[in-house]
Amino acid sequence: MASTPSRRYLDNAATTWPKPPEVVAAWNDAATRIGATAGRAAYREAVESDAVLERARVAAGRLLGGVDHRRVALPSGCTLALNLAIHGLVRPGDHVIATAADHNATLRPLRWLEAGGVIAVTIVPCDGVGRVDPGAIAAAWRPATRLVVASHASNVTGALQDVKAIAAVAHDRGGLVILDAAQSLGVVPFAAAGGGADVVAAPAHKWLHGTAGVGILWAREGIEPEPLVQGGTGSHSGSLDMPEAFIERMEPGTGDVPALAALAAAVAWLEGRGLAATGAACRGLAGECAALLATLPGVRVFAAEGAPIVSFTVEGYDPAEVAVILEQAAGVEVRSGLLCAARIHEHLGTAGAGTVRASFGPGNDHADVAAIVRVIESMRG
Repeated sequence: MASTPSRRYLDNAATTWPKPPEVVAAWNDAATRIGATAGRAAYREAVESDAVLERARVAAGRLLGGVDHRRVALPSGCTLALNLAIHGLVRPGDHVIATAADHNATLRPLRWLEAGGVIAVTIVPCDGVGRVDPGAIAAAWRPATRLVVASHASNVTGALQDVKAIAAVAHDRGGLVILDAAQSLGVVPFAAAGGGADVVAAPAHKWLHGTAGVGILWAREGIEPEPLVQGGTGSHSGSLDMPEAFIERMEPGTGDVPALAALAAAVAWLEGRGLAATGAACRGLAGECAALLATLPGVRVFAAEGAPIVSFTVEGYDPAEVAVILEQAAGVEVRSGLLCAARIHEHLGTAGAGTVRASFGPGNDHADVAAIVRVIESMRG
């Protein structure tokens, strides 16, 4: 895959593009040929849609380090998956620890519950690139602490958290860890059993290279969130109570079969290329970009080894202005602002306007790096 000459897409942390041809073909086949709901009927296309759902579930389990696919639910997106986990696991009076490097997909549900008087929340700080000291989580622990919620990789700097150490802090004290893997799953190889976390959520449309419409929610055996959403599941229809099985409780309603087909195809595509090699190539471009930008006067760079993300600011320019100039001058498409993660900017020194973010996918190359550097260099000249 390669970006078109007139369009240099560098917003892969928002959603990867271009999608692999195999992914587009799988989506199109499910949408135009199968056209049936999964888990609801016995005619041929409905059975085929069931198989699509199962392939997607098994594929997601492989990516998560070989977890039991029967513990992998596939709701409509990562934000819903995180809400299902958070709302489903907290109890009145609980204390929850989150981090300043987290995304609003977790911080807003926690704030909602806190504002409603259901829970108390402590947000521990991060350093100047978004890393969290597990010791800060231990220091914030209270007798009522039940959950630690953390982003595996920062969507602003790419910094990876030490999940194993964070999980050790929580598990030693009888707590649980919910991991937002939106910026890691698919670009960073995952350790076995969710990397130490108890619950992991991720979207299909980011580094997995799938499409919007489906997310991933895994919970280890014994963790059974109360269902946030109730409705039809295609099973136990004679009862007005939600089924007991984890998957059925987390997947009410109609699944997006084309998106599920795309997810299975995307995982196969990633595995065929080699997830580790693909991630390393993307991180190499991000590292090259960060190093070159750091040599320019008046440019501050915020990047860490992890997800292939580079944030930066240019002295004398608002980040939104920089993004417009990049597109107009070289067709470079980036994100700017607070990036749905305002708390981390308090620690980066970029509160208010935020940063410019470039995120590198398999469709990018060295010419894209050169285009960014050339434009920023001309702005500083």
